[in-house]
Amino acid sequence: HKDAYQVILDGVKGGAKEKRLAAQFIPKFFKHFPELADSAINAQLDLCEDEDVSIRRQAIKELPQFATGDNLPRVADILTQLLQSDDSAEFNLVNNALLSIFKMDAKGTLGGLFSQILQGEDIVRERAIKFLSTKLKTLPEEVLTKEVEELILTESKKVLEDVTGEEFVLFMKILSGLKSLQTVSGRQQLVELVAEQADLEQTFNPSDPDCVDRLLQCTRQAVPLFSKNVHSTRFVTYFCEHVLPNLSSLTTPVEGLDIQLEVLKLLAEMSSFCGDMEKLESNLKKLFDKLLEYMPLPPEEAENGENAGNEEPKLQFSYVECLLYSFHQLGRKLPDFLTSKLNAEKLKDFKIRLQYFARGLQVYIRQLRLALQGKTGEALKTEENKIKVVALKITNNINVLIKDLFHIPPSYKSTVTLSWKPVQKADAGQKRTSEDTTSSSPPKKAPAGPKRDARQIYNPPSGKYSSNLGSFSYEQRGGFRGGRGRGWGGRGNRSRGRIY
Repeated sequence: HKDAYQVILDGVKGGAKEKRLAAQFIPKFFKHFPELADSAINAQLDLCEDEDVSIRRQAIKELPQFATGDNLPRVADILTQLLQSDDSAEFNLVNNALLSIFKMDAKGTLGGLFSQILQGEDIVRERAIKFLSTKLKTLPEEVLTKEVEELILTESKKVLEDVTGEEFVLFMKILSGLKSLQTVSGRQQLVELVAEQADLEQTFNPSDPDCVDRLLQCTRQAVPLFSKNVHSTRFVTYFCEHVLPNLSSLTTPVEGLDIQLEVLKLLAEMSSFCGDMEKLESNLKKLFDKLLEYMPLPPEEAENGENAGNEEPKLQFSYVECLLYSFHQLGRKLPDFLTSKLNAEKLKDFKIRLQYFARGLQVYIRQLRLALQGKTGEALKTEENKIKVVALKITNNINVLIKDLFHIPPSYKSTVTLSWKPVQKADAGQKRTSEDTTSSSPPKKAPAGPKRDARQIYNPPSGKYSSNLGSFSYEQRGGFRGGRGRGWGGRGNRSRGRIY
């Protein structure tokens, strides 16, 4: 019957009817003619590239039937290349075919996918990564065994040696979803991968937008991985030593992003999970000095007539919340920093600044509460009121932290939830702390803050402090802004051995 099968194979060179029949019969009898396996796969491949879309679809649909033994990685490789199809029905068929061979042999299928990710065309690489990031989580546990997950991690590490920002984010999504990496040691491994990608050994260049963007992207991926067992020490140290001193000169390729606030928010989120730090005192000093920049002296006490006259300094609440929170978290590790590491004059200066800030804060909190008084449900959902609710969270947080530092000696016991983070319902103790230590109770119904990636400017209410409180900007921490499709920068030769 070998001759008869050869006639079927030759059908791919015939007309539309012969091709349709060949698309069905080549896979049907494939297993009976192992000596013609190569010719059969090549014939089916020709049909997958036919001009007639119905023939192509039929040929693609049958491809999994060729995925036996040693042929499977080759079929996976072919199907991965076919992901570049722009025909939606065809693209769905390719996805389904890949999923079906994944269930036959996950390792062999991954071999085909990763060979194209590492060496294929850009469009194929992009779609293969997207396939893994969206489809892996749909596979049952018996397919995604520990061995299969180990292979995904090993191959991903090879790809991560040279990736764009978007690709890195997708790979972190793939890896953090793996069951074997949900453990403490698994999370630690992921943090190390991110640290490597962030180039924390390199000199930080604040004027290079790619260098800044790379650090921020990587840190955003690391933040959800930190916990009381997986420490953020390496990142917090890097931010204190290299980023904080250069805060005002940071540049970003992302339009409209308050880069300084973004950096301070990330530092604040990480500071809760910082372990033992080598140069704790020196880094706490850097943090303290940066905090002082945003904690002005009262106008009459400024030196050299600076700020003298009628204009009072602006109070930047968003920045201060982040810096004060980070200082409060790291200060717990060195509780005598303010009393024995600073000279008496410096401590006195700091207390004057705290007092001045707290005074402005009280006025601001009263105005915000007055503006929100009696508002519930729909009324609180307007953009203006949503911003006021967030502003109230920020000011309440700062109030709690300042009161802690006014204790003699300074205390680091209060707990607050950062204004952009959701309040943990189970954390009744936390909520009580902020309610007990503020001058009056916050509104009983505090709705969620602005949606992710919302950016709004808040003009303070009129009153004594309205002209000097400045605009309040709220930038929720977002992911990669999408569509940039370029490298991190500073990775040396970015050619992945592929044509650009």
